[in-house]
Amino acid sequence: MPDFDDDKIAGLEARLGRDDPRFARGLEKGRPRRPRRYRRGRAWLAVVIALAAVVAGAVLRQGLLLAAGLVMTAMAVNLCDSAARRRIRPPRP
Repeated sequence: MPDFDDDKIAGLEARLGRDDPRFARGLEKGRPRRPRRYRRGRAWLAVVIALAAVVAGAVLRQGLLLAAGLVMTAMAVNLCDSAARRRIRPPRP
């Protein structure tokens, strides 16, 4: 490989190491983790907690708890959407 390709690859490797160190370490070991943008464990936990608040508000007939649960559910579902996390870039000419 030419030297300029090695420099580009080294730059990409350094940037990946800074952006997502756990993914980079996994690549070195041969067992990569999912990249950060595809990990949604906390988002699913937020959805479960929010839905529990909705159910509790409906069962206990507490309108404020029900409304808060609905708002939390909307915010938690937004966390699960990977398209919202991506940066929107204009198309290249």
